[in-house]
Amino acid sequence: MPSGDLPDWLPAWCLDRLGSRPAEVLFCRRSTSTVFGLRLADGRDVVVKARGDDGRAVACVRAQARLFENGFPCARPLTPVVGVGPLAVHAEEFRPGGEVLRGDSPEVAVRYAEVFARVMTGLADLAVAPPLPNPRWVRWDHPGPGPWPPIASLDEKDQGLVPTYVVDIAGRARRRLLAAGLPCVLGHADFEAHNLRWHDQQVQTVHDWDSLAWQPEAALVGAASAVFPKMGPATLPPIDSTEAFLAAYQDARDRWFTAEERQIAWAASLWPAAHDIRWESLHGYTAVSAKALRTQAAERLRRANA
Repeated sequence: MPSGDLPDWLPAWCLDRLGSRPAEVLFCRRSTSTVFGLRLADGRDVVVKARGDDGRAVACVRAQARLFENGFPCARPLTPVVGVGPLAVHAEEFRPGGEVLRGDSPEVAVRYAEVFARVMTGLADLAVAPPLPNPRWVRWDHPGPGPWPPIASLDEKDQGLVPTYVVDIAGRARRRLLAAGLPCVLGHADFEAHNLRWHDQQVQTVHDWDSLAWQPEAALVGAASAVFPKMGPATLPPIDSTEAFLAAYQDARDRWFTAEERQIAWAASLWPAAHDIRWESLHGYTAVSAKALRTQAAERLRRANA
């Protein structure tokens, strides 16, 4: 994207908040947020993130700033969250480099679980407001009657495109999750391979702190145990990899889940995959994890007591 194609508000925002205008666009990515990698006229490289202002961003950026201050490997926020019309905008340092750790084997699962334990330990004592509503892919706690949170852009599509078994799995997992009544904690809800970078066998940077959530610890761990290999489309690792993730996390935290927490972790391992397959089905994509979900659902639901 040429710098001249930036949103009208962005150059002035950079000058006001960062003291310099954009001189070059390094990258632009659009998903839940729009992310601009910019080289400023004074030579600094920064990242500016803009997303619809649903009230979550302030807490997420405050938590990210505290983590950085405490030595966690994440980007340092350079500004607080600023409202720009309907958008919540902030800037953070640009942390390039590192590699993606690919794979869904138990060995890879253990490495991701150990980092997730560091994430949860770092977030445990932070005093920030719960970032609600939760991201849609872990929003099983929505107040509606069905399995899915109300999202107009999805609800207006033909729901007959979603396989019946996916709806059933999501409903059973949600009912088990809601029945637990466990206390909620702050956690990273988008712990996917593309959001981490590694160097020399060590994690270098954890990205996407916009996706913090307020859910029971066991549920957040269970969700992470199922999405850690994800690079884009919906995915679901083998059951023994989720098992290895859960065990390694508990070992790293030196705290073993109760029987109910283990069940909640397994229930939460299903819901994000079902959500993603629904999203892909409604948008006409091929749900590559649909076979894995269908194959593994009975055993994961059994372990969830769902």
